[in-house]
Amino acid sequence: MISIESFSFLSILDIAALAVLLLFWGGIGWRIENPSIGKPSTSLIMAGYRRQWMAQMMARDVRIFDAQTIGTLRQGTSFFASTCVIAIGGTLALIGNAEQVAGVAADLTEVRDPAIVWEVKLLVIVMLLTSAFLKFVWSNRLFGYCSVIVGATPNDPDDPKAPAFAHKAAELNITAARSFNRGLRALYFALAAVAWLAGPIPLLLAALVTCIVIWRREFASHSRRALLEDTP
Repeated sequence: MISIESFSFLSILDIAALAVLLLFWGGIGWRIENPSIGKPSTSLIMAGYRRQWMAQMMARDVRIFDAQTIGTLRQGTSFFASTCVIAIGGTLALIGNAEQVAGVAADLTEVRDPAIVWEVKLLVIVMLLTSAFLKFVWSNRLFGYCSVIVGATPNDPDDPKAPAFAHKAAELNITAARSFNRGLRALYFALAAVAWLAGPIPLLLAALVTCIVIWRREFASHSRRALLEDTP
């Protein structure tokens, strides 16, 4: 059974590498959601487009396109949530056979850590995957709320209630996307945590590479530049 005492079997380097992983996970998430005014993240830029989408939706009499788009977004959250469930189940199965994992690892890496160490490492992966799953499920539900508000928005853009409904739909859409992005980041760092099975140094490198990749996609990607281009 895994307890607080189980972490005493970890080396100082292992604990430091885990702390760096968690710091990068929380730090890059905070930076993406709280960027500087002069350099917004891709997620923040997309929030503006989501508000524009809902403003255009308000003027459409037939909203089949909007319903299909929200449905597609919900399918994406469902896919990743299902993937997380499968991954969690597989990792829990490995925790139940930690001694065999330790034996295989000893053959590959010449490490002779006790089984409890491998259980702790696998548990960290499970925790990250669980966090991702919960974010994806909540995102799916929020997109569902958004679709209901879209359906409730008056068809007449001159209706005094229409702008308020469009604003509600936009904010729900943005919040759902934020949860989805948080789920993706947790999934990325769960994959990085797999490197811990090879040792603390691979974990440090994997955490750093993951953080750099996420930062580039949010602040220095071609897609971000395309979003910032002036619309003719």
